[in-house]
Amino acid sequence: MLRFLLHRGGQALIAAFGVVTLVFFIQRLTGDPTALLLPETATQADIEAMRATLGLDRPLGVQYLDFLRDMVTFDLGRSFVQNAPAWDIIASRIPQTLQLAAGALAVALLIGLPLGLLMALTRGRAVSRWIMGLVLACQSMPTFWSGIMMILVFGVWLRWLPSSGTGTLAHLVMPSIALGLLSLATYARITRSAVLDELGKDYVRSARARGVGIRRLVSRHLMRNSAIPVISITALEISQLLAGAVIVETVFAWPGLGLLTVQSIAARDFVVVQAVVLLGAFVTIFANLAADILYSVVDPRVRLEGK
Repeated sequence: MLRFLLHRGGQALIAAFGVVTLVFFIQRLTGDPTALLLPETATQADIEAMRATLGLDRPLGVQYLDFLRDMVTFDLGRSFVQNAPAWDIIASRIPQTLQLAAGALAVALLIGLPLGLLMALTRGRAVSRWIMGLVLACQSMPTFWSGIMMILVFGVWLRWLPSSGTGTLAHLVMPSIALGLLSLATYARITRSAVLDELGKDYVRSARARGVGIRRLVSRHLMRNSAIPVISITALEISQLLAGAVIVETVFAWPGLGLLTVQSIAARDFVVVQAVVLLGAFVTIFANLAADILYSVVDPRVRLEGK
């Protein structure tokens, strides 16, 4: 187990180093930000002074080494626009995004997994076809469109839920559903495929021949043995939720990292945008590492194959 953890942890560190390096050089390829931070009337002396202030007058190799050192000390830089540490700006928005992501993940898991299980157990029946149609509809709807439609119906016409902002559980309902619909469809389809695969195996047929009830078969065998693909897809869905949060938070004026990213891009505050990208990449890497560890616990064969 220790060897497996060291192997996966080493891969995660290499991936993190690659992301940091890629972000640094992509940012430099976008051009000199001083031209965007100074007025058009700025002189060449003003531009040179700004470049010195931002550290852009140093050799690229020196800037890269300083960037790596800052990453080790969790220094994400200082906002050009707000003149505050980028980490402090991000930290003030993280709780809102975590709240939204947790709500969306709850919607996806609590509805998607039972739907997938029901589709597998009722394969070939009308109910399975109806559920599959619903799942495909959820997967086909753009996030911004479903969000706007919910605002129109439940916020404007029926006035059941607030259309924007945060503060109460009612504010969380529509953004969570809008963000979780795509993941809901993914979980339903993955669960259906995994359960159907297990239903065709010998141990299931033997259990049914011995008279084991469907409820016990599902709870004791099917769900555990079908968990590997579900756990794997969860790591991918976390990154999907972070990406989708940019759209959902903008539609619902939800003050999280997604809305901060849009505002920072509009204000050309590239340090904050860079910090958000790095944070999202690190979260994705950590989620994949956690998924590796979790399904190695669920299925010890994964540890043996990873050696």
